Amino acid sequence: MARTDVQLMLDVKAGDEQSFALLLHRYRTPLVNFLYRMVRNREQAEDLAQEVFIRVYRARADYVPSAKFTTWLFRIATNLALNSVRDTRHQRMEVSLDAPVKVDSEEGDERPLDVAEKNPNIEEHLVQEAQRDMIRHAIDKLPEKQRAAVLLHKYQDLDYGEISKILSCSESALKSLLFRAYETLRVELAPLVALRAKS
Repeated sequence: MARTDVQLMLDVKAGDEQSFALLLHRYRTPLVNFLYRMVRNREQAEDLAQEVFIRVYRARADYVPSAKFTTWLFRIATNLALNSVRDTRHQRMEVSLDAPVKVDSEEGDERPLDVAEKNPNIEEHLVQEAQRDMIRHAIDKLPEKQRAAVLLHKYQDLDYGEISKILSCSESALKSLLFRAYETLRVELAPLVALRAKS
């Protein structure tokens, strides 16, 4: 039976290096994907993910399971990503989210952030790719905190309680933040909705 994240982290606290390796293996890909969507730079996302795990490891002696492990992990990641975005705003580079992300340094395995559809015809593929690009572009234009909230809510599938802890705000403030973000996206993506309604 697989150990929970909290059990693994408590084992790390007790000095079990193998448990840390398991946590790293379990969360490296989702963390890199989340950070990549935040900072839009593959190397920077990799560096930030490494920094997140370094901070987790350094904090192991003080770890107390007062919240879910993922809440703690993504709070560290979100804070680092928001700081990085603010620090590098003047030199931001446009990078496609379909660029491969190295997900396992030992095996050298690289794959795109999104899982490709199973054998779509070329026309469907191009339409889907254009739609994904529109959605990504709309999310990219959101203010940093709104973007983080949307990515945590939609891509990481975290609940309001977890996200509000990660972003250090009340649940009502988070709901307001998400409402504004989704309202902006609704307006921005209205042409896409209209196109889908026609097809």
